[in-house]
Amino acid sequence: MTTAQHRIGSGFGATSTAGDVLHGIDLTGRLAIVTGGYSGIGLETTRALTRAGAHVVVPARRPVDARAALEGVSGVEVDEVDLGDLASVRGFAERFLATGRTVDFVIAGAGVMACPETRVGPGWEAQFAINHLGHFALVNRLWPALEPGGARVVSVSSGGHHLTGVRWDDIHFERGYDKWAAYGQAKTANVLFAVHLDRLAGNAGVRAFALHPGAILTPLQRHMAKEEMVERGWIDADGTPLNPEGFKNPRQGAATQVWAATSPRLDGLGGLYLEDCEVAEPAPADGAMRGVKDWAVDPGQAARLWALSAELTGVNAFAG
Repeated sequence: MTTAQHRIGSGFGATSTAGDVLHGIDLTGRLAIVTGGYSGIGLETTRALTRAGAHVVVPARRPVDARAALEGVSGVEVDEVDLGDLASVRGFAERFLATGRTVDFVIAGAGVMACPETRVGPGWEAQFAINHLGHFALVNRLWPALEPGGARVVSVSSGGHHLTGVRWDDIHFERGYDKWAAYGQAKTANVLFAVHLDRLAGNAGVRAFALHPGAILTPLQRHMAKEEMVERGWIDADGTPLNPEGFKNPRQGAATQVWAATSPRLDGLGGLYLEDCEVAEPAPADGAMRGVKDWAVDPGQAARLWALSAELTGVNAFAG
């Protein structure tokens, strides 16, 4: 499979921060929607975008917590959305569209990782439903506000997509649940979503990217016991990272998604997977979890997932 997944010489890297990639970029008058924009790297993303002049809308499952976390950050508004509840997604989208505003950037960063088996909606596996289907429905419902401004849509995936492709024969893990396989599938879905959205929307000036933000210790690990993180070699028994060089801080972790949303170097590009503020190369044959796996950028699988997601959610801005 030929691929555009090759470095473009961004000038940034793994240690670049969100502030670094926004240096000299004025976002005054621009509007961003950042799911998960009040915790971890999402909070740093919101802070960086507002410092550059953008107005940021943060849809949150816990609006009270979001407002507390964002206290003192100017240029932010908080609304409510539960990505595991399609009625909630529809409600947020309708409220936003009623304001008549257009969107310049969507950063789809909210999600869950390695949670216990959980079912939402009509029995959907929660990681696939929240990380992928909720964002799929949100972006499709927001389409009338995305097209006029030629928005960029940024889907926050992870190196976890290396764990597995889409399990077409058992997407909702009805024949036995594995929390890491479910996470890997959801992260692959995040990439495939960007690939097909870009194909559908590129001619309208809306471009899409997916990315791996890097390894960062944030509240995303809330479903993991300390013992599991110790066993994986992430932290010691006191909670101290065992390999500080291998982890980014939240400002560095926010950099790639901010770069994806705002960088002029990405003008005219789309449907790509990014890491360390660069276009990622294809995954190496040695099995190292870097680069992007073929299954995550395969256009046929991306189209198949789009059709399935539209069927499951009942939403497709490009139908017909």
